[in-house]
Amino acid sequence: MHPLLTNEPGKKMFLMGNEAIARGALEAGVSFATCYPGTPSSEIPEQFFNISREISDFYFEYSTNEKVALEVAAGAAQCGIRCMVTMKHVGLNVAADPLMTLAYTGVVGGMVIVNADDPFMFSSQNEQDNRYYARLSSLPMLEPSTVAEAKEVTKAAYDLSEELKLPVILRTTTRLNHTRAAVELGTLPQRKTLGSFQKNPFNLVTVPAVSRKLHKDLLEKYQRAQEKAEQWPFNECAGNGKIGLISFGVCATYVKDAIKDLGIADQVKLLKLGFTWPLPKNLITNFLKSVEKVLVVEELEPVLETDIKAIAQEAGLTITIKGKGVGGFSRLYEYDPGLVRKAIAEFVGVPNKAPAPLDLSDVPPLPGRPPNLCAGCPHRATYYEVKEVFGSDSVFPTDIGCYTLGLLPPISMADFLICMGSSVSSGAGFSRCQPKKVVSFIGDSTFYHAGITGLIDAVHNNHNFTLVILDNGTTAMTGHQPHPGVNPEALQINRTRVVLEDVVRGCGVKDIHIIDPYKVKKSIETLKKAYEYAGISVVIAQQLCPLFARATKQLKRSRPFMINHEKCKNHRLCLNKLACPAMYLEGERVQIDKNLCIGCAVCAQICPENAIVPLKE
Repeated sequence: MHPLLTNEPGKKMFLMGNEAIARGALEAGVSFATCYPGTPSSEIPEQFFNISREISDFYFEYSTNEKVALEVAAGAAQCGIRCMVTMKHVGLNVAADPLMTLAYTGVVGGMVIVNADDPFMFSSQNEQDNRYYARLSSLPMLEPSTVAEAKEVTKAAYDLSEELKLPVILRTTTRLNHTRAAVELGTLPQRKTLGSFQKNPFNLVTVPAVSRKLHKDLLEKYQRAQEKAEQWPFNECAGNGKIGLISFGVCATYVKDAIKDLGIADQVKLLKLGFTWPLPKNLITNFLKSVEKVLVVEELEPVLETDIKAIAQEAGLTITIKGKGVGGFSRLYEYDPGLVRKAIAEFVGVPNKAPAPLDLSDVPPLPGRPPNLCAGCPHRATYYEVKEVFGSDSVFPTDIGCYTLGLLPPISMADFLICMGSSVSSGAGFSRCQPKKVVSFIGDSTFYHAGITGLIDAVHNNHNFTLVILDNGTTAMTGHQPHPGVNPEALQINRTRVVLEDVVRGCGVKDIHIIDPYKVKKSIETLKKAYEYAGISVVIAQQLCPLFARATKQLKRSRPFMINHEKCKNHRLCLNKLACPAMYLEGERVQIDKNLCIGCAVCAQICPENAIVPLKE
């Protein structure tokens, strides 16, 4: 049985923040969940996926993209089913179109949209602050500050959603998503899996005349949400000092630690907000009246700081309110306990009692460990083959996935990236506006997510470039989740496979090639045909991710390879062109780590002396 299905109220489990959110959804009776996987939120749908394979009264799907995920869940919510949609922060950009109007139609069954921001961009292309989406959509936003609170807030969010008839945005950040802590389990209720849909087109079909009425309704719900915010049980106010501190989310825990570390509990008063939109204006106003100055502690944009200043102005308060610029607080990156303690010490005017740093003067620096494609990754072979045909001077728009690591030397085949699917569409622009050959790279999951429309546009408008679809049979970067093109039999799931080649052909592409990147000579010959083609040529590089293949028992057992140093002339083409992590230098000679080598034989095929051979048993 999946651990999150444990129905022992009062028992404590050591859970990751994402697991706690999933458990909170189960305790709220959620029976329907959708997502497109994206770090730092990926572990939430991972729990749901595994649970859905064990029990029959829970539906889960990895949707094609975030927009689809939200729309699928919207249908379920209209039938009165409690549902959850999860995505990372940039995923909400993709889902913004339905989000804005779903706020108008509202929901019947409770809907929680988990949106995970990524300060410091640990695994993202930007660090946008998605608190703005709550303001843009007029939807409630909740932000837990601890792992245990994440479970309880998730449960409470469903009651709030159904009371207001609105989706609720549960915003997290990477630190909360991936922190672990003890969580006390509650009761698992019986799940409702079948509802009914009540036709009501003049409230649900958003033509202009209907939407005018619905916008008015939304603003009335917004006022009710603001009233709920005033009494939200996860808002906290503590202390009697005259220096005010306002925070929320994981930063609030850093503030609490700083108060304790600095010994200033008698000097400060803390307001921790759990309901961060609409803001509890009366609660905040009364707090401001009780202190002499305020420091707002928030990562990323000065959203709350700006709002607090506006509330103070409306209340006629001339109180000092600070945030960004104090003690290193900026709009950049993730905060940590030391940074927060330093800023609070400066604001309060006490010494920063930071622990002395360890003396590491006698410790040698750690070697650099840049991210790298795994040993035997077929993407590495594809990059080598494309460079052999198109050269390194071609333009290489790339996309989001493991293959983005082609940015790094010696591959160095990533020139432009802005978002999912941008490789295809931007490739069209590059091909029109400069004379060099253009080769766009996109992964299989990313192609289904956001590449299809760009390809149709490229065919329709007679653009001229080569699109390489790196088909490794899974959504590898975020943890081997399925996508429409996976082999469902290997995963033992009841899904229909949407064949990649069929989709490409359906987009109108005439020149389609399929290569096995492990077969270097044949792949290069095929790529030469794509090079010569005038128009849109698509090359599907088809070979399973080795890690995924091993996990699903599809990896063909092969002997690792070794260097025959009697034949090796030490050209180091293998090392300098492939940089497989199974290879390393021992003195001045290249060696292969037999424990990392998977036996793909790509290096053996490019060695001019045929000095790379299978290791003898």
